[in-house]
Amino acid sequence: YPQEMYDNGMAVIIAKTVRVSANMLNPCIKSLNYLNNICAKIEAIDAGVPEAIMLNVKGNIAECTGENIFMVKDDRVITPGTDSGILVGITRDVVMGLARELGLTVIEQGVTPDELRGADECFLTGTAAEVIAVTKIDEASVGDGKVGRITAKLLTTFREFTTSDQAEG
Repeated sequence: YPQEMYDNGMAVIIAKTVRVSANMLNPCIKSLNYLNNICAKIEAIDAGVPEAIMLNVKGNIAECTGENIFMVKDDRVITPGTDSGILVGITRDVVMGLARELGLTVIEQGVTPDELRGADECFLTGTAAEVIAVTKIDEASVGDGKVGRITAKLLTTFREFTTSDQAEG
């Protein structure tokens, strides 16, 4: 993403396209079955935003079309668990570990769209995206509409980690 989005955050939508159910395709298997993700990405492009959040068949937050998603509420970092039908990301795992090292509570649990909209902060993680703030969901601001303190700290910490000797081991 452009540097401006790391500085100011990004807008996303919640897609109408639902994530493929974990009962249909084990999300631990990284396959080329991305049709649902592509359809959701087209929804995002049509809405004029770079990314879309996908719900699972239960109507809860799963992940984005190419990144995992997190929210921050009351200084707790919350992300959908693997039972939400997500593809478990390496960057997701690293960020959760770094958050714990910073003394933050990290919780994996189901997240509803309303809970996400009520978050203090929201961010995405991915190999290419690293850690990037979401400041607007479906035209509604997340928190104060700016990159949050915890998201900014996690991005800095992640970048320090990836350029250190720790990342090699």
